[in-house]
Amino acid sequence: MPMTEPEFAPADAGSRPLWLVAQGDDGPLWPEGVECAFAKASGFAAKPGQICLLPGEGGVAGALFGVGKPATPADRPARERFTLARAAEGLPEGAWHLAGVPDSYNLAHGALGWLFAQYRFDRYKKAEPPRARLVCPAGVDREALLAMAAGEYLARDLINTPASDMGPADLEAAARDLAARHGASVEVISGEALAENFLMIHAVGRAAGPGRAPRLIDLRFPGDGPAVTLVGKGVCFDTGGLDIKPSASMLIMKKDMGGAANVLGLAETLARLGRAGGLRVLVPAVENAVSGDSFRPGDVLTSRKGLTVEVNNTDAEGRLILADALAYAAEEGPRLLVSMATLTGAARVALGPDLPPFFCDDDAVAEALYQAGRDHADPIWRMPFWEPYEAMIEPAIADLDNAPSGGFAGAITAALFLRRFAEGAGAYVHFDIYGWQPSAAPGRPKGGVGQGMRAILHALPRMA
Repeated sequence: MPMTEPEFAPADAGSRPLWLVAQGDDGPLWPEGVECAFAKASGFAAKPGQICLLPGEGGVAGALFGVGKPATPADRPARERFTLARAAEGLPEGAWHLAGVPDSYNLAHGALGWLFAQYRFDRYKKAEPPRARLVCPAGVDREALLAMAAGEYLARDLINTPASDMGPADLEAAARDLAARHGASVEVISGEALAENFLMIHAVGRAAGPGRAPRLIDLRFPGDGPAVTLVGKGVCFDTGGLDIKPSASMLIMKKDMGGAANVLGLAETLARLGRAGGLRVLVPAVENAVSGDSFRPGDVLTSRKGLTVEVNNTDAEGRLILADALAYAAEEGPRLLVSMATLTGAARVALGPDLPPFFCDDDAVAEALYQAGRDHADPIWRMPFWEPYEAMIEPAIADLDNAPSGGFAGAITAALFLRRFAEGAGAYVHFDIYGWQPSAAPGRPKGGVGQGMRAILHALPRMA
């Protein structure tokens, strides 16, 4: 699958000026050097996303763009992320440069949002990106912004591609493409070979048949960097198995490999920044299908770690495949082990689609992640590995239960389940992401979306 490259406009592109205007208590805080009479007469009030085109000889000479009032207090997130992305959608075609910026405005966030707004998924239908392009502002790290946008584009492309073209073999091909771009190696265990040491991955994926056989993708980057392993849930489509989902719940189940898409997107960013040395990425890739060979409610599966798991719901399959992959990862004792998965509806009920929870026992690691997420417009929220709920995942006839009855604390019990298989890692972090933008927002069109990638990226120096 060809990758779309994010781009800034060339600095010598003959760009027009764009002034960002904040609001004060009495209205717009007009920048110096701008004749504001026309803007006032046009009703420009510097509301977030508001645009005022300034006339000149031969057409549009420049523009004003409203960024609204600064968040109060200063550390509270703004109501709308990536507001400047609206300029990419609303300005006339051509190159633009930022001629004036309020002191409180975060230039890096604005420029990254503009790059995000350029993304279009056009594999099946022509979709023109916005024709207004931004000259990279002075004082921001151009290469870092392009690398983050490239990782986000990759994650979105993978999630948006339907299961007809994004099965386990296609996900493997995407990992191999990434490896080829950046000099990494890939090993894959697939099909019946999984039955020897990865019985839970095999059990979940075997019903899909030989053409869509399950596999464990193991991607390694050469180098001597910190021992970090990322594990991403790669359920390329989830019918629910024999505990089949209603049709309405299957409509966006192509996104159930969003964890895999996110860890591959993060690996793309790290590699472009020259920071992927020593990184390992594991993706258990399956399709949870229905056939005569489906695993069943009531089955007891033996994991790679040796723990037995009673299957009380075949629609709680993500934690089964992650468990085998986490156990495999933990055997090497990485300093940091991170799992990302579109795992539970309970997480969405608790925090909604835009704020993924993460779980971590290490307070320093958790604080580094939270601060990085807040500082880089990638919000996440810490939730607890609540020890008193351990009994809820311990059934009568096996070591663990993949779907405790009662419906309480579903995100926490899933995280507790996974933690059992991460023993041996220096620190373990689990992200329960949604991976989907249900309605368009600035810089984030409806569809697949990255979550937690920039938080991990910027926290890594403090975590590993």
